[in-house]
Amino acid sequence: MTLKDKSLINRIAAAARTGRISRRDFIHTSIAAGLTATTATGLWTTKAAAQPKSGGTFRWGLHDGNTTDTHDPGSYVTRQMIYLAHTHRSYLTMINGDGSLGPDIADSWSASADASEWTFEINQNASFHSGKKVTADDVIASLNHHRGDDTTSAAKALLADVVEITKDGDYTVKIALTGGNADLPWLMTDYHFAICPANDDGSINWQSADGTGPYKIDGGDFGVQWQLSRHDGWHGEGAWFDKVEVIVLNDPNARQTALVTGDVDAVSLIELKTMALMQRDPNINIINIPSAGAITMPMHCNKAPFDNADVRNAMKLAMNRDEIIEKIAFGAATKGNDFHHSPAQPYWPEGIEQREYDPDQAKSLLKKAGAEGLTVNLSTADSVYAGAVDMAVLYAEQAKAAGITVNVVREPNDGYYSDVWLVKPFSLVSWGARPTPDVMYTLAYKSDAAWNESYWVNDRFNEVLIQAKGELNDELRAEMYREMAMLARDDGGTIIPFFNNFVFANRANVGTPEQLAASWECDGARAASRWWFTG
Repeated sequence: MTLKDKSLINRIAAAARTGRISRRDFIHTSIAAGLTATTATGLWTTKAAAQPKSGGTFRWGLHDGNTTDTHDPGSYVTRQMIYLAHTHRSYLTMINGDGSLGPDIADSWSASADASEWTFEINQNASFHSGKKVTADDVIASLNHHRGDDTTSAAKALLADVVEITKDGDYTVKIALTGGNADLPWLMTDYHFAICPANDDGSINWQSADGTGPYKIDGGDFGVQWQLSRHDGWHGEGAWFDKVEVIVLNDPNARQTALVTGDVDAVSLIELKTMALMQRDPNINIINIPSAGAITMPMHCNKAPFDNADVRNAMKLAMNRDEIIEKIAFGAATKGNDFHHSPAQPYWPEGIEQREYDPDQAKSLLKKAGAEGLTVNLSTADSVYAGAVDMAVLYAEQAKAAGITVNVVREPNDGYYSDVWLVKPFSLVSWGARPTPDVMYTLAYKSDAAWNESYWVNDRFNEVLIQAKGELNDELRAEMYREMAMLARDDGGTIIPFFNNFVFANRANVGTPEQLAASWECDGARAASRWWFTG
């Protein structure tokens, strides 16, 4: 079945849920898209039985929000900014619940034979909350916001290969690249590339918070709460709730208490140590989804002692990942191997030896580096991950066997990603899932990337990254990603304890689709538009 066929089935399934297609037409179209009659009949039964209902106010408790957050897409970093963006703004493309790529502002897209030029056709029914139609000018200005020497966008590196963005009429956008990039339509799902209204000078008016998403902002304050209502001009499926309240609950106890007492209808993160207990509550649904999200521990390679590869590898060897997954993640994780490529992503590099806990080898490397008796500070905060502080403390205990003293510094939740990440030389970080390894490596490992969190520079890595981006032969591309993984594992500055499952929860009266996207917690950050109340 092709991607186009899957997209068609997703659309007619949505139509079945809303009663806009008959059983006969549904089965006929499903068979035409490649399903058997039996499968189509079963799919109709499943989808039609899960018909969403409109109405109500959805109260959504989020675990990561700061008072310093902004509406500037180039500065998006916290869950508050990302989830709010997916609720009140739109993107060219989106990741569907089944992990496939689907349309958002763009109805369709196509590429030249070498994938060096892409054409996106804009949905002519899309409109901003202000009433203005979305045009090619808005898309071009929104993407150019992340380009050029003067941009402050963290996503600048993702568009570094873009030569020119032009329009062909009011609803067609063409993107020309320096070379082939087979992942460009996937890249457009990156949460920074939200579509904003264009100003006359080609910049964007992000300050107004005007968006094209399923809900419009009525009011609110960063780090506190937001009130939104349904956008009648929403061009997509869903948006079943009348209103949405986004509530920042950084404190894990407050967040879980709000869910248990019914003060919120869903939360983006639960405490894993209480997961088993909460599963006994018939009023709560726990959702546990493997993902390409990761917990990382970047060491700044441009600062001593982490400017020495032997020291970096000693720090990696001083971690007992199995114990951390058992005691901190409670099994809801996939073991990391110090390269940022998840089994949930394509081109998974098979056969790379797993790095295990080896304090004796770590000691040997520290002796070689002249760094015996090493002492380092590790910054972390509760809002990073459920159990983040406990994890740092456990790692500190494990590292003692290698003669390493790790001082755990508990940082404030508010401002963590502006004051700690990329600033403090050793910290604990939570990364959301990215759809392909190219997106992840370009964003966080490329030497000139704004989010190169370990300030790691490896010329060979950068060379292969560029080659892989334009390689259309899947086997050759997989070999390139394997080489990059080895370079990151053996020379890179990032410890990756594990790829965390997304573990979130909702009240039992909240309906959800059969498949939930694993790109972010809460159905790819789109709970507000994809979920509904069952009664």
